[in-house]
Amino acid sequence: MVTEPKFRELLAQGYQAEVLCRSDAYYKSAVWYGAWVLRVVDREGTFERLLVNIPRRVTGEPEVAIKVFKTINGLTTFMARMGFTHIHVPLLEGGRSSLALPTEVMERIRKEITQAGAASDNDG
Repeated sequence: MVTEPKFRELLAQGYQAEVLCRSDAYYKSAVWYGAWVLRVVDREGTFERLLVNIPRRVTGEPEVAIKVFKTINGLTTFMARMGFTHIHVPLLEGGRSSLALPTEVMERIRKEITQAGAASDNDG
């Protein structure tokens, strides 16, 4: 399992995002609904981790849950924030689609991560 910051970091290192459809999509009131989850995978298929919500403490133990997108709009918004310039969304249960960030986006994110690390080193 990975949280959103680690998901973004792995994408910047060349890993792919895989969109998995958990239930058939349906159209209602100008919105596509369904259930989609994301995982990050390497090109060889030897590493795969599901995206999870940031753990919250409810009663002492952190609560970790797989992040499920219930609309294509929500999924698209998240993927755009990650740096994707286009996405392919499976509409039938069991469908999957692999996506990679454009090279220039990967380079920009790596630079941002490096700068953030340098800034935190200077704060300490």
